[in-house]
Amino acid sequence: MPQAKIAVIGGSGLYKIEGLADIQEVSIDTPFGKPSDIITTGRLGSVGIAFLPRHGKGHHLSPTEVPYRANIYALKSLGVEHIISVNTVGSFKPEIKPGDLVIPDQIIDRTRQRVNTFFGEGIVVHIPFADPFCPVLSQILYQAAKEIGASVHLKGTYVVMEGPAFSTRAESRLYRSWGADIIGMTVLPEAKLAREAEICYASVACVTDYDSWQEEGQLFTVDVILDILRKNINTTKKIIKLAVTRIPHKRNCECATALEDAIATAPKFITLEQRKKLDLLIGKYLKGDS
Repeated sequence: MPQAKIAVIGGSGLYKIEGLADIQEVSIDTPFGKPSDIITTGRLGSVGIAFLPRHGKGHHLSPTEVPYRANIYALKSLGVEHIISVNTVGSFKPEIKPGDLVIPDQIIDRTRQRVNTFFGEGIVVHIPFADPFCPVLSQILYQAAKEIGASVHLKGTYVVMEGPAFSTRAESRLYRSWGADIIGMTVLPEAKLAREAEICYASVACVTDYDSWQEEGQLFTVDVILDILRKNINTTKKIIKLAVTRIPHKRNCECATALEDAIATAPKFITLEQRKKLDLLIGKYLKGDS
């Protein structure tokens, strides 16, 4: 299969990246099923890139239905070490306006129906997750956004809700009272799975509206939101093209060794079946153990 060190997971409105050369389409089976869609690989300049539309072509997968484990596992199998995630969000703060971008640094998990780990079934793994986004990759994205003139906010707490319905006013006001900055439906379990796969993960969160905490007359209409979304996506594509040229070849962040001290289960208790299934993720830590 073609190899790519950097992947882009596209959210609502981002279904392809223009300018890719040496394009190949890769269909991958994983122990966790098929990913959301065929993965497109290619090169932006000299940089190998993989692109995966999170909701599938035609946007047919709801946030709950996205095969997150298959997506991350498939990207790992291509050699991916960095994931740029593009997410559509609502804002809880007047100063974070529709049309702005946020590079979040924290998450509050409000999902309920999603499997959020590769492990279990005889393997206990406790990854460090105090800082759920890679600080190195996040800083690169922020600097790229500033350089192209985007209105971007560095750091922010992202509430991840189940969906697909949006928040009630009471929920939205509760999250505001917690000090959260934005809300969306797709950063989790992606970020947790990426950490378990020792992949650097950061988000470009595109703000389209103020969620529902404001008074009824201040709600954004669908056509206005879609127009903002289109502009955000065009800006995000420029950020990605600049950022991928600055991602270091050698990683010095904690993401790269997240599993080193995280596997609690003694190797002798990990079955051969589980070893084969998860060799891509934990094989290097089990060599010589039985």
